[in-house]
Amino acid sequence: MKKIALIGCTGSIGTQVCDTVRRYPDEFCFSALVSGRPRGELFRMKEEFPSARALAATELAEGIAPRLALFEDCDIALIAAGGFAGLAYTLAAIEAGKTVALANKESLVCGGKLVTEAAKRRGVEIVPVDSEHSALFQALSFRRDMSFARLVLTASGGPFLHYTQEQLARVTAADALKHPTWNMGAKITIDSATMLNKGFEVIEAKWLYDADYNRIDAVVHPESIVHSLVYFADGAALAQLGYPDMRVPIQLALTYPNRLPCAPQLRLEELGALHFLRLPEEKFPCYTLALAAGKAGGTCPCVLNAAGEEAVGAFLKGGITFGQIAETIQGALNAFAREEVESYEQLLAVDTRVRERARREIYGK
Repeated sequence: MKKIALIGCTGSIGTQVCDTVRRYPDEFCFSALVSGRPRGELFRMKEEFPSARALAATELAEGIAPRLALFEDCDIALIAAGGFAGLAYTLAAIEAGKTVALANKESLVCGGKLVTEAAKRRGVEIVPVDSEHSALFQALSFRRDMSFARLVLTASGGPFLHYTQEQLARVTAADALKHPTWNMGAKITIDSATMLNKGFEVIEAKWLYDADYNRIDAVVHPESIVHSLVYFADGAALAQLGYPDMRVPIQLALTYPNRLPCAPQLRLEELGALHFLRLPEEKFPCYTLALAAGKAGGTCPCVLNAAGEEAVGAFLKGGITFGQIAETIQGALNAFAREEVESYEQLLAVDTRVRERARREIYGK
């Protein structure tokens, strides 16, 4: 019986982790459940999974130390909390010496240096949960030290792939939430529409696979069947294919190298053609900004993320336009000087300052 500490239990990924435990109750159980949502949902989960210690995120003081106890009794920590908040949980799980199944992009985007150095020091394995990084992990035979020539992440293109600049200027939050292939939470769905999410994944790949940015590419693949590819020195490429279904990467992060049934098998004869297109960076400045921040390194990706979180929140509330998401991020990157990353506390301070500036810019206060 593998014990799971699930952080972010009531979000999109978290609820699907719960489905995995329901599917295989003899294989998995929960040692801890943490939610950032109202306690009602958490209380219902505690009733269903009575072995778990259940906590609201608001009950925990800021920082890494208050989170260490969450991971004392687990075999694997699945970090599905959204945003910068996930970084403290990831670092605490690593400090506790636990395997980390990582669904929180911001842990590596903001704290890639801290996370990878801590994991190496503690001998902790980081297992990717994102569909694209799970695909790379599978194509690399579950090895993060395998030699490769190039990593290629695929992007659906989101709902606005074929929009003109004039059309993009008029899109609403309701439009942006209509993702063509994936069913995800609101924040990541908007990030997919702006392609900021794909920029995040490029930064993640740099840290997960110790790859220079000139060996990481992204292409548009509207059908979302090929989830990512790895190219090797001899010209061969290995790809992982499947229907757009998060059950596979979520469950695999918990069972690998073993595989258990959970999703329909792909029927190639029913697919017809698959398409691959250049990612049109000129239409999606958030992607370009993410690449620039990643290449600059240091605290720049933390600035990128903090401004992005605030801008997306404002867009969802109707406070800014779709195009102003990129403008808010650009303004923050221009306003904050790059620093070398030294500690979690430093990143927390940067995150706080960037959010304050973004709110002043958006709301005028």
